[in-house]
Amino acid sequence: MSFDAFWASTVGFLWGLPLVLMLGAAGAYFTIISRALPLRQAGQAFAILTGRYDKTSDPGEITHFQALSTALSATIGMGNIAGVAVAITMGGSGAVFWMWVAGAFGMATKYFSCTLSCLYRRRDEDGVWQGGPMYYIELGMGPRFKPLAIMFALSGMVGCLSIFQANQLAHLMSNQWSITHVLTGLVAMIIVGGVVIGGVGRIARVTGYVVPTMCFLYLVGSLVVVIDHAEQIPRVLYAIVFGAFDPTALIGGGAGIAFKEILVTGVKRAVFSNEAGVGTAALAHGAARTTEPVREGLVAMIGPFIDTHLVCTLTALVILTSGVAPHDAGVVMTALAFETSMPGVGASVLTLVFTLFALTTMISYAYYSQKCARYLFGKRYGGHFIYVYLALLPCGAVWHPTTTINIIDSAFALMVIPNLIACVYLAPKVLAATGDYFRRYG
Repeated sequence: MSFDAFWASTVGFLWGLPLVLMLGAAGAYFTIISRALPLRQAGQAFAILTGRYDKTSDPGEITHFQALSTALSATIGMGNIAGVAVAITMGGSGAVFWMWVAGAFGMATKYFSCTLSCLYRRRDEDGVWQGGPMYYIELGMGPRFKPLAIMFALSGMVGCLSIFQANQLAHLMSNQWSITHVLTGLVAMIIVGGVVIGGVGRIARVTGYVVPTMCFLYLVGSLVVVIDHAEQIPRVLYAIVFGAFDPTALIGGGAGIAFKEILVTGVKRAVFSNEAGVGTAALAHGAARTTEPVREGLVAMIGPFIDTHLVCTLTALVILTSGVAPHDAGVVMTALAFETSMPGVGASVLTLVFTLFALTTMISYAYYSQKCARYLFGKRYGGHFIYVYLALLPCGAVWHPTTTINIIDSAFALMVIPNLIACVYLAPKVLAATGDYFRRYG
């Protein structure tokens, strides 16, 4: 079996209907037992982001806003621009509907996982507080569950490799400016290495400045395209909703797509986009400077809304209203859609924004991947994994796009399993902390 064929069969096995149902059931469960807390406490979440409760004396390394920016820099980008295009190509317009559903449930899932990331933290060799799924599995569930923590960390080392990001960026640079894939990978390796070797503090400062700027640029550009094709919006929205259940109403997908494929594609791409249930965002939020874990959970739950319901929706409307043809590299497909409304400028605007998206995602994923390595091998040996991470960026740039996304999707599936088990098991602890917090702060 070839390398490409192996990963195609692996992702097909792991991302079956059982995993999709597991994600949906967990999200629905968290939404119900929290009494739809993400909707009820959205105001409190945004108040925390303003810095009202920040204290430099609290344990942790970064502010609430920096933690969200770091997590968003990992989620907003490939999943929103390239991932949505891939979802439409493989599952048609109906896949977007299931992305919305997964994103809604994902808000509650992320609240529980990121609250746990601050409830169960421990100091590393340097005395710095560390949090994330492997820590709340080991400390919250007990030593006998450590194999689940190891499973998450091993999968996280692979799942957070930025080979898909490097690949999509290389395709865009080649398509726009005829830059070789290898050169793009090498330049990305140098830039990312210069930031991540400075630690999470430098990562947070960079993403804190870049993420809001690139989001604004992308949203403005997307609105220009959507407004230009405004007459197509009713037809597209109809196809998104009815295409989720009736494959004959699809736009963008191939003929003969079954309902199961539409559902799985939508959920899989939503998970890749907003990471709810995967546990990666908990690695960033676990570094937040706070003594109130619930506050970090409230901040974290904003992520899926911004990522899926805002940015992903605009990307889907850009692609579907412009009527561009499917393409192996999803980012090229989105660039062509931009070009329809801004000839000679649209693709260049997207290239600039996408480059920022890609680099900040690589930077955040480097932190995630190295954090998993340090958990497994300690600071001395795990710290050197960053060089393996950087060396794989040029490799990912030259591989086939489908292979890179299949590798990451497979690793994400193996991260979802231990993370959701832990979140469901420890849900009573989150509910107790939630009740205590709102009794004290209203």
